[in-house]
Amino acid sequence: MNRLLLIAYPKAHRDRYGDELLGCLAEVHPGRTWPPPRETAALLRGALRAHARAASKDTARPWWLDGIHLAALVLAALALVPYLQDVWDWALRVDPGNDAIAFHAHGWFSWAQGPGTITRMLPYGLLPLVALVALLRGKLWIALPASAAMVWASATFGSSTFFGDEGMVGSGYYGLGTPIPASDLMLPVTLLFACGVLAATRPNRLRRRSYGWLVPVALALTVVGGLRIGPHDQWSQFAQLVLEVSALAAAWYATASTGDYRWTIPVAAFALVRAHAVLTATVPMNFQYVREGAFVLALVAAFPLLVVVARDRRRSAQL
Repeated sequence: MNRLLLIAYPKAHRDRYGDELLGCLAEVHPGRTWPPPRETAALLRGALRAHARAASKDTARPWWLDGIHLAALVLAALALVPYLQDVWDWALRVDPGNDAIAFHAHGWFSWAQGPGTITRMLPYGLLPLVALVALLRGKLWIALPASAAMVWASATFGSSTFFGDEGMVGSGYYGLGTPIPASDLMLPVTLLFACGVLAATRPNRLRRRSYGWLVPVALALTVVGGLRIGPHDQWSQFAQLVLEVSALAAAWYATASTGDYRWTIPVAAFALVRAHAVLTATVPMNFQYVREGAFVLALVAAFPLLVVVARDRRRSAQL
């Protein structure tokens, strides 16, 4: 089981230090197939630091190009999260019944058609999923039209039935008026802009990541679809909160470890989209919305904080 922890490290790091690390674990914890939780967390932090340093030392592409690529991946994943159950049902031809995510129809299957329903040709969640997979593999010729289709779906919300009556209902993102619905133009427009910049700057230079990065997506689809967890569910909202806070913490740790500015770009894109969703969902800076205002201020502060951390790291490295 200790070998599973090595998968979190870059391949070059595993090839160089893998046997030594396994030997140390076997010596310190004889007979154990898994280290204690505290040491497991330290090993995972080491894996994150190894990935961050490997990325910062990669001279095949400029840091800002890799940063925009990471931002596009973050936005595609953010758009996919509310529709995990939708994609799961469509892929397995599962009739959602009363668990449908605020749609009158749920696909092109016969059970989705009936009195008072609108036939949908495709679930909206397929678009960010296609964009995410294409961006992982550096295929801008697929990601660009997928993100453009997301913009079209948002712009034609309420007037086109190709994706049905998309949108979210119920309680929002831990009380902050989201997840981001398909009708919100900010996310797909920002994603399209990022894909356009990548396509205009020699896309053959983009990093091509392994399909192994899709394992968490497949796991999320299985959990959400199998347990019938919709985006309005409190557990779904809490899990998304934990995931996004963890991602921001990982960006801070990577920046503090390397002094590289590339992780400031996805944080800025995330903060822009999230702050827009919060501000358009509530009346900002009102006494009744102190929680929402505080959250927006925290998001706005995330970007300059990472810039300061990267600058201080570089200065300390030069001393």
